[in-house]
Amino acid sequence: MQVNLAIDAMGGDLGPRTNIAGVLLALLQDPLLSVTLVGKQQLVKTLLLQHHLSRKLADRIHLLACNDQIGMHEAPASVLRHRQDSSMHLAIKLVAQGQCQGVVSGGNTGALMLISRHYLGMLPGIKRPAISTAIPTYKGQSYLLDLGANIDCQPENLLQFALMGSVMVSRVEGKARPRVALLNIGQEAIKGNSLVKAAANLISQHPCLNYVGYIEGNKIFSGDVDLVVCDGFTGNVALKTSEGLAGYLSGQIQTLFHKNWYSRLVGLMAQPLLHQLKQQMDPVRYNGGSFLGLQGCVVKSHGNADAQGFSFAIARAATEARQGLAECLQTAMQKLYLPYETN
Repeated sequence: MQVNLAIDAMGGDLGPRTNIAGVLLALLQDPLLSVTLVGKQQLVKTLLLQHHLSRKLADRIHLLACNDQIGMHEAPASVLRHRQDSSMHLAIKLVAQGQCQGVVSGGNTGALMLISRHYLGMLPGIKRPAISTAIPTYKGQSYLLDLGANIDCQPENLLQFALMGSVMVSRVEGKARPRVALLNIGQEAIKGNSLVKAAANLISQHPCLNYVGYIEGNKIFSGDVDLVVCDGFTGNVALKTSEGLAGYLSGQIQTLFHKNWYSRLVGLMAQPLLHQLKQQMDPVRYNGGSFLGLQGCVVKSHGNADAQGFSFAIARAATEARQGLAECLQTAMQKLYLPYETN
């Protein structure tokens, strides 16, 4: 299925050069993908000309010029009101106007959230969007949300996150009844703060959720559940801690195998296994957080993602656009949440 994505070419810590390289990688891997690059026209054209792939893929690359870009540390409320000619604003408007089926940005997360809510709107009945991403496990991959969109949550928010996440996993992964767990400091019913206990009561009583109880941080990567639900503060800390640990382990392994001639020889023999392990642990492979709860497909790339990482975020957006995830969520939530809310 052909899909056209809007790309905020100016967003992220590494800037348009990395974003455009990531776009070209994504286009090379997906022959049914086309993109609309939103960025400063002369700069984007110059960067495209520097890549030999741009000529081969030119018929699938469109350009929308902008005169402004949003910085990573700017106040979201301010840029929502005053920066309407920025690459982020214009990229999201393309989705709102139906010209593109999704948007990808590595820019300011808070700004992306507010601007997306402004132009796309929330699904009926959903009070807050949630950021979700895939995480590696022993048994494939699971999903974690919220990752920072909502620092302070109410129990009802976590119920909505669980429902949206369950629908997403079912749609994207083809799992009929995804196993849902709440992240907690213990598995016993008496453990946890008031938010987690109240959320557990709501989630466990919902007839459409396959709730399996609490899960501790050391079990997130076990693969025993398909969806881990938590507030944005906890989820963001958990995700970034795991990414930091993966980077630390990778660096330590490299250091150990270069310690002396014997360790270098062992490292050389183990190179295929080390390469496989690095691929499995590399956070880049799981780059791309989906904003669930919006009336449109919005994927946030890590601000410091390299070209390959940005291409993975684009691939995720293309998959969700083809699956019609936003439309599927709207239909499902009207059946799963709104009737339950009124009872």
